[in-house]
Amino acid sequence: MSGRKPSSKRKGVEKYEDASVNTEVELHVEHDAIFHDHVPIVSYYNDRITPLLDAVDRLRQLQVMKEGIQLPTIVVVGDQSSGKSSVLESLACINLPRGNGICTRVPLIIRLKHHPSLVPEIFLQFNDKTVPTDEAHVADAINLATDEIAGNSKDISNTELTLVVKKNGIPDLTLVDLPGITRVPVHGQPENIYEQTAKIIMKYISPDESVILNVLSADVDFSTCESIMMSQKVDKKGERTIAVVTKVDKSPEGLLEKVTRNDVNVGLGYVCVRNRIGNESFEDARKEEAALFATHQLLSKIDKSIVGIQVLAQKLVQIQANIIAKCLPDIVRKIDENLKASISELNRMPTRLLSVADVMAAFTGIIGYSKESLRKILVRGEIDEYPDEKEMHCTARLVEKLNQFSTELHNCSDHTKKFMMNEIEVLEETKGIELPNILPHAAFLTILQQKVEEISELPIRFVENMWTYIEGVVISVLDRHSKNYHQLQLFIRRVAHQLVAKMKDRSIDWVAEIVQMEKETGYTCNPEYMKEWNKLMTQQHTVIEDIMQIGRYYLVKIEGFGDVKVGHLMEYKLILPKAFDLKMRVTAYWKIVLMRLVDNMALHLQLSIRNLVNKEMEKEIFNQLVGTAGDVIKRMLEETLSVANKREKLNTSIKLLRESKEVLENIRDKIEWGDH
Repeated sequence: MSGRKPSSKRKGVEKYEDASVNTEVELHVEHDAIFHDHVPIVSYYNDRITPLLDAVDRLRQLQVMKEGIQLPTIVVVGDQSSGKSSVLESLACINLPRGNGICTRVPLIIRLKHHPSLVPEIFLQFNDKTVPTDEAHVADAINLATDEIAGNSKDISNTELTLVVKKNGIPDLTLVDLPGITRVPVHGQPENIYEQTAKIIMKYISPDESVILNVLSADVDFSTCESIMMSQKVDKKGERTIAVVTKVDKSPEGLLEKVTRNDVNVGLGYVCVRNRIGNESFEDARKEEAALFATHQLLSKIDKSIVGIQVLAQKLVQIQANIIAKCLPDIVRKIDENLKASISELNRMPTRLLSVADVMAAFTGIIGYSKESLRKILVRGEIDEYPDEKEMHCTARLVEKLNQFSTELHNCSDHTKKFMMNEIEVLEETKGIELPNILPHAAFLTILQQKVEEISELPIRFVENMWTYIEGVVISVLDRHSKNYHQLQLFIRRVAHQLVAKMKDRSIDWVAEIVQMEKETGYTCNPEYMKEWNKLMTQQHTVIEDIMQIGRYYLVKIEGFGDVKVGHLMEYKLILPKAFDLKMRVTAYWKIVLMRLVDNMALHLQLSIRNLVNKEMEKEIFNQLVGTAGDVIKRMLEETLSVANKREKLNTSIKLLRESKEVLENIRDKIEWGDH
C-alpha cells in the first residue's frame, strides 16, 4: 500500500466554520493521505484557535483555578490497562512511562503543540521549575518528576505535572491524563488506591467545562467499566463524553455493534484505534492501523469517520476548539468579577499602621465613631445601625427593664399577713407616756424601715442587671468599630470592662445610700401623699364599725386593699383607730417611696449613661493608653497573623487575576470572534 500514488487532493485540509452561535472546527484528512509515509497527524492548525489554546494553558500555569474559575479541559480517564498510555503516545508521538500497576500517579497535563522545526522541544514543569528532556528520556524524566512530587512509594498525588511537547506534525491539544482506575491494589499499591484515584478523577471530570475522554478496551463490557460509571455520575446525558476504543485487533468480534448501539450513552461518539505494538515507529503504527481498518474482515465494516488516531486527533481538536470558544467569554467575565471583588475586599481591610501617628489616627477614629453610635442607641433611641437586633434598641429595652423593676417593687409587699396586726404590735411596743390620741413617730419609722428592708435588694439587683446590659452594648459597639485592629480591640474592650465595673460600683453605692435615706426618715412635699391619706381615712369609721360587727361580716371591703379578713381584730377595739391611721399613713407614703425609687433610678441611669458616653469612656481609654502607650502602640504596629494572611492572600489573588486578565486581553479579538 505504501506504493500507492497519493491523491492529487491537498492532504490535511482544515476548514473553520464560524456558526452564528457555536464555533465549529472541522479538520479533514483525505482517506488517501492515511497511506502516505510521512503524513503528520495534523499538518495545519487554525491560527485563530492556537492563541486561544495558548491562553488557556497560560491560565492553567497561573493556577487561576485556585480562584474558583474552571478551565475548558479534555480529561483522559480509563480503567487500569485500558490502553490510555498507548493512545496518548500515539497522539504525542513520544514514549510515555509503561509498566505494571499505576504508571500515572499524578495528574499529567500533556500540552501538545505543532512545531515547525524538525527538532522537537520537550520539557516538564512542576513545583515552579522547568526540566528539559528529549524523546529518548522523556519517560524517565516523567518517572523522576513523579517520584519527586508523589514520593517513591505507590501513592498518588493531586499535584499537577505538566509535559510540554513541541513537535512537527502533532496536533495542538492539551490533555489531562489521570491515574488509571483499579479496584484491587497490586504491586505494592496502597489499600485505599481506589478511593485515592476516584477522588482525583471526580475532581477533574465534575466541572461542566471538562470534556471526558474515556479510554475503553475492546475486550470488555463497556457498561462495567469503572471509568464509564464515574463519567455517567457527572455527565448523565453523555453530552461531554467521548470514548476511545483500544485493542480493537485483539477483540474485533461485535465491536461494530457495541459502538453503533452506544449502550453507555457516549454523546460525543466513539473512535476505534489500534494500539502500537512493540518498537513500532509511530509512522509504521499509523500505516498498520490504516491497513487494519481497511482490510480486516470485521473492522473494515466500521465507518471510517470513527477509526484511527488521526480521526481521534481531529475530533479532539474540534471539540477543544468548541469548548474553548464557548467558555472563554464566561472566563473573562468571572476573572473580571473576582478581580473587582478581591480589590474591593482589600480596600475594606484596615490600612497598615506604620507609625505612632497612624495608630493614634486609627484610635481616635474608633473612639469617635463608637461615641456617635452609643449616643444614637443609648441616648437618642435611634435604631438605624442595628435595625434587626432588638437587644441593641437600647432605650426601648431600658424602659422595659425599668417597668419590670417598678412592677417587682409594687408586688413585693406581703399581703398574707393578718391585716393591721403588725401596726398594732408596733404601736404597743412604741407607746410612751403621752396623750392617748398621739400617733408615735417611732411607730411610723419602724413600719417604714421594715418595708424598705423588704425591698432593699431589688434596687441593687436592678442596677447590676442594667450595667451588665449596658456593658454588653458598649463592648459590642466598640468591637464593631475596632474589628480591623485586633490588638487595639483587646485593649479597648479591657478598658471598657474596667470602666463599666467602676460605674456599676458607683451606682450600687448610690442605690445603697438612697435606700438608707428612705429608712432613716420619712418626708415628702408631694401633695399626693396627703390626698391619698385623706381618701383612705374617710373610711376609718365605717371599717371599724364593720370590724366590731363581725357577727354580721366576716370580710370587710377596704379601698386600696380589697376584701380583708378582720375577725382577728375584735379584741383590739381601743387601739384600732390608731392602727388604722398608721396603716393608711404608711400605705399613702409607700406609694411615694416606690415612685421616688423608680424615678430616681431612671434619672440616675440616664445621667450615668450620658456621662459614660460623653466623658468617661474617652477619658478612661486615653488615660489607660497613656499609661501603657508603648506596649499598645507596639502591638498595633504588628499586624495580626490572621489579618496579615488575609492581606497576603488577597494580594496574591489580585496579582494572579490581573495577570490572567492581561493574558486574555491580548487575545480579546479572538475571544469576541469565538463568541459570535
